[in-house]
Amino acid sequence: MPTPFPGMNPYLERSGLWEDVHTRLIVAIADALGQQIRPHRITVEQRVYVMLQEATACVDKLGSVIPEEVTERYLEIRDVSTGMVITVIELLSLSNKLKGEGRTQYERKRLRVLASDTHFVEIDLLRAGQPLPMRIQQRSRQSDYRIIVSRSHHRPRADAYLFDIPEPVPNIPVPLQKGETEPQLPLNQIVHDLYDRAGYDLAVDYQQPPEPPLRDETATWMQQHLAQ
Repeated sequence: MPTPFPGMNPYLERSGLWEDVHTRLIVAIADALGQQIRPHRITVEQRVYVMLQEATACVDKLGSVIPEEVTERYLEIRDVSTGMVITVIELLSLSNKLKGEGRTQYERKRLRVLASDTHFVEIDLLRAGQPLPMRIQQRSRQSDYRIIVSRSHHRPRADAYLFDIPEPVPNIPVPLQKGETEPQLPLNQIVHDLYDRAGYDLAVDYQQPPEPPLRDETATWMQQHLAQ
């Protein structure tokens, strides 16, 4: 069943569901770009770190710390002949936006990429958490979602794509090597196709409000939209 939203579906952001959405989206983005970027290759990479979580024993009530290994996946476009990383594509997880080891690790990686000759694409389809640093001109409020396309030769400037729940997810260019045509990533189509293909309509309850809560004006729009 098709998604009822014109762009990003806020119900997919729910903890416990987003993890599956994230994994499937990473693969779908790689598949969508694979033929467009030849003779370069796009690969699914991962970073692993340990996050400490507090827990309380049920018997003696003593606090303990449980280490949890976290794996986060992202994409790299590489030059086949040299192995050089041309572009990094990150699809943010909630751990990247909440205070803690996940955000610390991600911010370090982000700074390393932005200080290099590698292009950087950051896709944020989560309303929860604190957005990563980005200076935006002529914007009176924070958008629901945003995408950054940072070309190495244009830094510190970058293209920012800001959009809200009632809007389609914009198609974005993916920078490659100098002189090469930038392929377009059809994110809205990818998100919609994935929703239908993965059967996410069976995993959400549209009778309940999405998590996290919507802004008042967006909640009003959603009620009217879903009632149509």
